[in-house]
Amino acid sequence: MVILHAASEVVGFAKTGGLADVAGSLPRALARRGHQCAVILPLYRSARSAKVPLTPTDITVTVPVGRRSVSGRLWTSTLPDSDVPVYLIEHNDYFDRDDSAQGRGLYQFTLPNGQRWDYPDNCERFIFFSRAVLECIRLLDLRPQILHAHDWQTGLLPVYFQEMYRRHPDFQQRERYEKARVVFTIHNIAYQGVFRASELALTGLDWRLFNYRQLEFYGQLNFLKGGIVFANWITTVSPRYAEEIQTPYFGYGLQGVLSERRDRLGGIVNGVDYAVWDPSTDRHLAARYEVETVAQSKPACKAALQRRYGLPEEPRTPVLAMVARLVEQKGLDLLGRSADSLLSGTAQSGLQLIVLGEGDPVYHRMLNELRNRYSGRIGLTLAFDEPLAHQIEAGADIFLMPILYEPSGLNQLYSLKYGTVPVVRACGGLADTIVDYNPGTMADGTATGFSFVHYTPGAFLATIQRALDLYRDQPEQWLALQRNGMRQDWSWNRSAAEYEKIYALLAGG
Repeated sequence: MVILHAASEVVGFAKTGGLADVAGSLPRALARRGHQCAVILPLYRSARSAKVPLTPTDITVTVPVGRRSVSGRLWTSTLPDSDVPVYLIEHNDYFDRDDSAQGRGLYQFTLPNGQRWDYPDNCERFIFFSRAVLECIRLLDLRPQILHAHDWQTGLLPVYFQEMYRRHPDFQQRERYEKARVVFTIHNIAYQGVFRASELALTGLDWRLFNYRQLEFYGQLNFLKGGIVFANWITTVSPRYAEEIQTPYFGYGLQGVLSERRDRLGGIVNGVDYAVWDPSTDRHLAARYEVETVAQSKPACKAALQRRYGLPEEPRTPVLAMVARLVEQKGLDLLGRSADSLLSGTAQSGLQLIVLGEGDPVYHRMLNELRNRYSGRIGLTLAFDEPLAHQIEAGADIFLMPILYEPSGLNQLYSLKYGTVPVVRACGGLADTIVDYNPGTMADGTATGFSFVHYTPGAFLATIQRALDLYRDQPEQWLALQRNGMRQDWSWNRSAAEYEKIYALLAGG
């Protein structure tokens, strides 16, 4: 099949989260399975400065945005370590603004007080991008069978496709699009692209679409809702999350729309790029290891991590770790409410905690205060550091994910591969990927970690205590649990096979 992915970020070119990993890894996995894939994204400043070579073309794409015609040149590249073509749409006013040193990201900027705000022209920026993607199909003479759009930034792409391109008055133009089908993936329903109703005028879409069954959302324009309503199939990044977002608690106001389309909604767990995340080949580690050698070599990674943070190099002191964006979703408030009980309650037997991440200033302050209060027992890095993330995955004994909600999650999958036992809240993709330890699941070889349901300090602490008891009292069982996790296959090939089934169903329909 011929498949075109449209995303606002792609790993290797621009990244803020898991969306970029999917948009960069899934097309490569599909290509390895014999499909013709391509990827299209905006040309950000970060993409210009990335290590991947970019080549300008003489193709200019022009689309209407409101009453103006807006143009951008097309650039080309390939996904790293592949032949998958990448197309980047240039428009400096819209996309050449990200600069981490100045506090400017892909979608937001940071105020002097640390608060982050969306760019006021985000609506206009991604109207241009979504419409430009569809124009590029014509300009590049592509004939995709599947258009795969990702998250709210491409939410209008299915709308434009169904309303304008499949109904194009010129038969030759219409013929290019009418056999294609659109898949729309929700990576995180909390981010929806909601704008003032008046900004519908910028889209060029008919006002008849501004109704509660299509684009209107409590009096506003909702990009994500448009993608859900107009796509031929909707996916999200785990089966459990596909169920959760049809409920008021997780649906963020869109549960009714999703329930109406439940026969065209499914979940597929994100994969892991084991070319990058594999302790047997990871160049960032003090020692490399695999299933058979984890007991012998992982301790060297632990000692190196303790040295890095100036913590006592005690082999049997459990190291708990967390690598995350420091935002409410990731359960930072639960960690904060549990920390004193966790750290003071284990003073006799010892425990070390390491946190890597950056995000909301309130959590930066909380973690700094904890580090000062428990000096010599907490390691803290308030930044994102990719090599250090690898070293923490390899050096920690237990990985904490007390998530408020999690569409898919990747760190628990990295932890499994690195023999670092996850402690997770059983929601979304975490519930789909981590099997709670108990005598029954250990006996049948399915146990891979520890999980809890209720979002309370008591439930979180009790689950950590279960993990610590096994670590300290039953080292042979602990090693067996580590090896269970390391043998799991959460590769992108596994995920790509599931997407392939959906594509084939749509292309044959």
